[in-house]
Amino acid sequence: MKLRNLFLLGTLFLAIVPAYGDGLFFEDEPIQDNLPVFDMSATFAEIFEKLDSVSWAGKNINVAIESLEKLNPNAHIAATDERVVLVWRDSIIANYPRPASRDWKGFGEITTALILKLRANDTDLHQASPNEIYQRVVSCLTRGIDENGRYIYSRAAEVNEDGRILTSVGLTGSRDERGNWRVHGVFKGAPADIAGVRSGDLISEINGRSVHDMTDADMESVLTGFNSGTSKLHLLTPTGNRDVVLRRATIVLADADIVHRSNGNEGEILEIFVHRISDNAVSIVNEALATYPNLSGIVLDLRAASGDDERAAAKFAGLFIGAHPIMRIVETARAEVEVVPGGDAVTHANVIVLMSDQTRGTAEAVVSAFYENKRGVLIGTPTAGSARIATRINLNDGGALELLNKSLKTGNGRKIDGVGVFPIVCLSNIRTNSQQNAFFLNVVNNDFQAHDYNRDKDVDVSAIRRGCPTITSGADEDFVSAAVAMKILTDKVVYSRLIAE
Repeated sequence: MKLRNLFLLGTLFLAIVPAYGDGLFFEDEPIQDNLPVFDMSATFAEIFEKLDSVSWAGKNINVAIESLEKLNPNAHIAATDERVVLVWRDSIIANYPRPASRDWKGFGEITTALILKLRANDTDLHQASPNEIYQRVVSCLTRGIDENGRYIYSRAAEVNEDGRILTSVGLTGSRDERGNWRVHGVFKGAPADIAGVRSGDLISEINGRSVHDMTDADMESVLTGFNSGTSKLHLLTPTGNRDVVLRRATIVLADADIVHRSNGNEGEILEIFVHRISDNAVSIVNEALATYPNLSGIVLDLRAASGDDERAAAKFAGLFIGAHPIMRIVETARAEVEVVPGGDAVTHANVIVLMSDQTRGTAEAVVSAFYENKRGVLIGTPTAGSARIATRINLNDGGALELLNKSLKTGNGRKIDGVGVFPIVCLSNIRTNSQQNAFFLNVVNNDFQAHDYNRDKDVDVSAIRRGCPTITSGADEDFVSAAVAMKILTDKVVYSRLIAE
């Protein structure tokens, strides 16, 4: 109805706007309303062309152009096979002939022209910088086709946005009951680590100012920030008081961390904490497995893991599983693509896989691969069910489009996105010692009766999540996860029976 009404209004406006010819802008006016219209049009043209290369289940460029009305609720846009009409409230303020199919330059110019019209009526949009305009407009264009799509202004900015780097002295902590700031953790290799600051130290003064007199915002501004800066900290430590001078620096956060534990007669245990399934994580884990070839067990902690790179996920899972199907990728309107690692597994040690509602993306596919190949016991709570990966389209301006248009299935074809992967051992139901003792006794006596919902074709996801709820206390979850994981790994009867479930 909206399309028809706007088109009828547009036909009354035809005489006002000239036919689309060589272009909508003049060479002697490259800047209009402080916007570089030719550069902006060229960028939008490239975006339209690259969007057109992705499969969208019947959606087309018309949908993307019409989504520009999301810039302001007073704007309404209709794109037909012949016209592109912009109505502000009840008045037509733009009416352009629709460019021919695949005339990307024409689509780019119409987009820029629509922005100029909108800016003339929208104070907030008028005050926006060209960078902000790109962010808003391209976000609308991509979300018109993919609601999860986003525009990254530059790939350098993406690193900051995704939190892979941190400008900091490298400390985490909080105030104690006396108002001093107690250090809880130190980033490895950070300035604080190099200066010998340790967990448990108290910071009483910063730059000669008592932390009693500093707000939390004041503390954050001296410990972290967008640029470098130097701070003198007075520390109260178990070995005495001392001053250290720390300069904020860029800290690269590793995608995986490794902890090696010797378990006496039971052998060696490797704990692998994965934050992001990436090539970097693959390298870290592969090196650790090569360093410790005679492991008796591995705890693979994917409770906070994410990922959107299917190749990295295949390589990561392949370290443990070998050349078996890891996942299937379902791209909009296309057939499924099976993802299989290219090599053999590098370890055959028993594995416990920790999972939670924060396990998402390709990490969910990795969890399911351990399950389907009987390669690890899944313990924790259900994964997020947010198993999508991105099509990344790099742009000539250094930016990129990220479109989450691919959903994931398990290697055996079970849907993950919107469903999730379910644990064999639900930690939220065995949180006390008595519950754990009863659980392990049932397993040893072969009376473990937990239902494996991963085998069901149709499941009530909400009911399963209610029955195995998220553990809200992080310290509680860490304690239960560690206790149960180590018990399963060190009891061969328990492990073998759970892996066979």
